[in-house]
Amino acid sequence: MFGGLVFMVRGNTAVGVVGDDLLVRVAPEATPQALAQPGARPYEFRGRISKGWVLVAGEVLDDDVLDGWLHLGREAAAALPPK
Repeated sequence: MFGGLVFMVRGNTAVGVVGDDLLVRVAPEATPQALAQPGARPYEFRGRISKGWVLVAGEVLDDDVLDGWLHLGREAAAALPPK
């Protein structure tokens, strides 16, 4: 995400900011559960759905909800090999 704000774990992006929304890395097996959460939708980039990523609407992100998404992103990024 050139020019964007992202937070990384071992060189892998965990979460980022896209406009007013939060971009969250999710493990493939966690994607259906993540997409079932309020405000979550697939992340589409250049007309294609990006696997392993969920975009969360900023208006649903109170402190507790944000903490849960940050945890999910950190866990998914930490499970990847370091870059």
